[in-house]
Amino acid sequence: MFDFRPKVQVTIDQTGESYPCAIGESLLQGMLRLGRKGIPVGCVNGGCGVCKVKIVEGSTEILGPVSRAHVTAEEEMQGYTLACRVGPSCELRLEVAGKMSKPFFKGYDAQATPPATIK
Repeated sequence: MFDFRPKVQVTIDQTGESYPCAIGESLLQGMLRLGRKGIPVGCVNGGCGVCKVKIVEGSTEILGPVSRAHVTAEEEMQGYTLACRVGPSCELRLEVAGKMSKPFFKGYDAQATPPATIK
């Protein structure tokens, strides 16, 4: 079945990858629907905080409650939210900020170590 919902581009700053996400669809579900990887996936319902992101540019609409255990009111004012609980309202850019962001993006920030020479 074809998805006729209007879509906007979502870009993940750390990787430069972007994907179309439907209005009314969570940022996380939009990525998963296309089989993409970029935002770490956990429970997909706001309980674990693994998909924590910071909205760098653009705006979102709330699709479900965001747990204060994972996003404080102060963090929310700074643009942090859970990708499974919000959807895009326009084109946006985000940064992954959850628990798995460092291990997940290690390959993008680190250069390969040269192979050891055996003498």
